[in-house]
Amino acid sequence: MLTLSKKAEIMPASPIRKLVPYANEAKKRGVKVFHLNIGQPDIESPKEALEAVKKNTLELVAYPDSKGNESYRKGLVKYYQGINIDVTEKDINITTGGSEALQIALAVTCNPEDEVIVIEPFYTNYNSFATQNDVILKPISTSIKDGFALPDPSEFEKMITPKTKGIIICNPGNPTGTLYTKESMLKLGEIAKKHELFIFADEVYREFCYTDQPHFSAMHIPGLEKNVILIDSVSKRYSLCGVRIGAIVSKNQEVMNAVLRFSQARLCSPAYGQIAAEGALATPQSYFDAVRAEYIKRRDFLIEALNKIEGVYTPMPMGAFYTIASLPIDDSDKFAQWLLEEFQYEGKTVMVAPAAGFYATKGRGTNEVRIAYVLKIEDLKESVKCLEVALKQYPGRTIK
Repeated sequence: MLTLSKKAEIMPASPIRKLVPYANEAKKRGVKVFHLNIGQPDIESPKEALEAVKKNTLELVAYPDSKGNESYRKGLVKYYQGINIDVTEKDINITTGGSEALQIALAVTCNPEDEVIVIEPFYTNYNSFATQNDVILKPISTSIKDGFALPDPSEFEKMITPKTKGIIICNPGNPTGTLYTKESMLKLGEIAKKHELFIFADEVYREFCYTDQPHFSAMHIPGLEKNVILIDSVSKRYSLCGVRIGAIVSKNQEVMNAVLRFSQARLCSPAYGQIAAEGALATPQSYFDAVRAEYIKRRDFLIEALNKIEGVYTPMPMGAFYTIASLPIDDSDKFAQWLLEEFQYEGKTVMVAPAAGFYATKGRGTNEVRIAYVLKIEDLKESVKCLEVALKQYPGRTIK
């Protein structure tokens, strides 16, 4: 009998991408769709990355090393040392995006039915990675009312069982834009030490911090060298989402030896992607300064504009380029689909990501959406206007 696996049946659809068919149909009808649903920056990739690909002299595109190109890993060592993360080449394994990095990290540390604590709302694909590895995500809820601040250590203590293997933390956070302080990270480190847990530290938005204090990495926590598995990617840092290059970084050599075996099983990460990523290491600081300034302008405009709409609230994100907004609606999934199927304002509409898919606790996020401020301010202005009009017309509006 031809049947699917149980795993296939429970694999969740992405709330970020599941509405794409509706957006495509809207575009066919001539409606302009502003994509606020996905973290695809409109910022140009650094010319250093593009030129590295254009100028390469490969005459045969062979398999790269399963660990990643040696020259690229050496370059990454210098990059990490520049932000006070002391690693060597043997501590780095190149992956096919940050997604594969976390998939492999869970695979080499967790057995079926093991538990990993996650702070919700969280990047929706953590659900998928857990499903792929038969891992159970145990959510600790945060609240939009306090800007999704890291919960008290006692909340983590309540969740820990003999099956708990680690904690996933995204800092700065996707989907909330929350930036965790040094003090918060040190408290998290104390929990990991006490209970011998891994910290899976997703830091792909490291360069997008909007405070005067430098980003405090999980790798900076003293005495936690064996516990931390760093997940990294070039997708956001250099606006190179399509090259699909990430990395696992850890000083735990037992972990890294296992990571290599899993990497060998999938052969290698993309050759040209690694060439682009290595070229990007030469990106000047002026590029990052300009990008940061641009995102701060977008953030400041968007947050002020959203909070002026009746019934809408969103906190001020201090990192990444996302915010979670609560809306006066009955159901964010229905609303997001309605925006694409039935609504338009002056031939335009917006696409948002329903937030329920960023929670593991049923019933959470049903009146929230994630908005990515990855568009220029002119487009954000039109997007907010569309959203304001839509919220007045939506049949499931909860305030009259």
